[in-house]
Amino acid sequence: MSNLYKTGLAFIACWMVISTGCKKITDINTDPTQSTNMDPIRQVSQVQLRFSGELTVNERVSVILTMPLVQQIGGIWENRYGQMYIENKQYMYDLWEFTYPNDVLNIVDAVNRTKGDALKSNLNAIARIMKVYVFARLTDLYGDIPYSEAGTAFSKGTVRPKYDAQKDIYTDFFKELTEAAGQLDASKDVITDDLFSYNGNIAQWKKFANSLHLRLAMRLVKVDPDWAKKEAMAAFQAGVFSSAEDVCLLGHMDVQNSYADIRGNSVSVALNQQEVLPRANNTLIDAMKQTNDPRLNYLIRCYQDKPYQPFSRVDITDQVKAQVGLNGVNKGSYIWDDWANSFDITIPSQGTHTVTNNEQKAQLANFLIRNNAPFLHLTYAETEFLLAEADMRWGVNWGGTVNDHYANGIRAAFKQLSYFPGGPVLDGVVDGFIQGNPLQPGKEIEQINTQLWLALLLNGPEAYANWRRTGFPRLQPATTAESTTTTIPRRFEYPLSEHEQNATNIASAIQALGGKDEWTGRVWWDKE
Repeated sequence: MSNLYKTGLAFIACWMVISTGCKKITDINTDPTQSTNMDPIRQVSQVQLRFSGELTVNERVSVILTMPLVQQIGGIWENRYGQMYIENKQYMYDLWEFTYPNDVLNIVDAVNRTKGDALKSNLNAIARIMKVYVFARLTDLYGDIPYSEAGTAFSKGTVRPKYDAQKDIYTDFFKELTEAAGQLDASKDVITDDLFSYNGNIAQWKKFANSLHLRLAMRLVKVDPDWAKKEAMAAFQAGVFSSAEDVCLLGHMDVQNSYADIRGNSVSVALNQQEVLPRANNTLIDAMKQTNDPRLNYLIRCYQDKPYQPFSRVDITDQVKAQVGLNGVNKGSYIWDDWANSFDITIPSQGTHTVTNNEQKAQLANFLIRNNAPFLHLTYAETEFLLAEADMRWGVNWGGTVNDHYANGIRAAFKQLSYFPGGPVLDGVVDGFIQGNPLQPGKEIEQINTQLWLALLLNGPEAYANWRRTGFPRLQPATTAESTTTTIPRRFEYPLSEHEQNATNIASAIQALGGKDEWTGRVWWDKE
């Protein structure tokens, strides 16, 4: 029985117990923020699994908001909020409302209950790394957030936790990642039930901590480039990903997720469960066409419509391309806009088929959206692109030339498609692509981060964060008559519950945004 299967069943059992809401006499004097008997590794495993397996959060954060915001997908009604900037406060609230009472509570508890335990030194270090990872997604989307008191406010006698400035949170992130990486020791406790691809490998967890450190350091290039350089160099010298084998992914099961069963990849489930599936944005398609990117033929496909049965559809890409080329949806358009007239093709074993407007609008290939698609948390491709950018910005020794890192990043980005069941192996075409797309003077950082945007397909929050910190690729706003703003939104708004129940503490966070809690505001590191 796999670790993922066992942990999934354990999660379901725990959820059923928690959801009963029953209390016992022994609960009266129990700290509500502390578990008395939960195994900390189970808490870490649940946080790992929920990060990409919790359906509500990933559907709304990735498929409805961030992937459309960075113009990777769009076209269907569900995408409209991110694609066309139609404000939906509840969708922005859900990451907060689901993460704090579940993931934050568990990971903070796991860190606290393993702290100082010599028999759980590695587990404590991994819990600290996961704590940074969970909080990074929150603060990068909202800005100032409860951090130092989050998960422990009740035990300190505080009804609601204070908000920490994002700058202070990042300071602690770097401290925690440095200390946790240094604490990891292969001669100490063995890690079981690690759901990431590392399976408890301590050397790889060190590299993950350092590569996460590099990612977060590069967030600061606009707001404090000297600090960004210092932390990026510290991460590099400690040892970041050095090969494709270091990639951090979670291999999901072929399960159609529900609110209780989270073993499938919820980003994929959110993409494949629609009657009409999201389409590829022409911003994405055009960027790949301009560079003759061979991945385009594998990533973006056309299918014969078959509502709610995406994996039994017939692929008609070649026939469609022969007639009208490969096209998705324009950045401000629904699938029914820019109407395409029907035409007939021949499908083997079926005969004549009339290709409709919807079938002509290309979408993500089936291998990307299967329930058992892996979720790529942090990749060698991303690390190499960040090192290439660091070399361009600061010109010191980052273990190779800018061109070396750029080429390594592209090779790794091509290779990561093979991690998906049914994904292509593109070793034979990657060198030709690199040679045909060399870095151009004055455009290096744009080219590097455009490639990173492509490599981050299906990781909407990270693609959105990287676009905000760099401005690349150069996205033009997709405003329509329905839009509630004329510019691309840059953060999530705080939940109504915080305004109502934590009004005193949230006031400082709103002040840091210029006095208004709006999705057009900017988090601290997203300096104009």
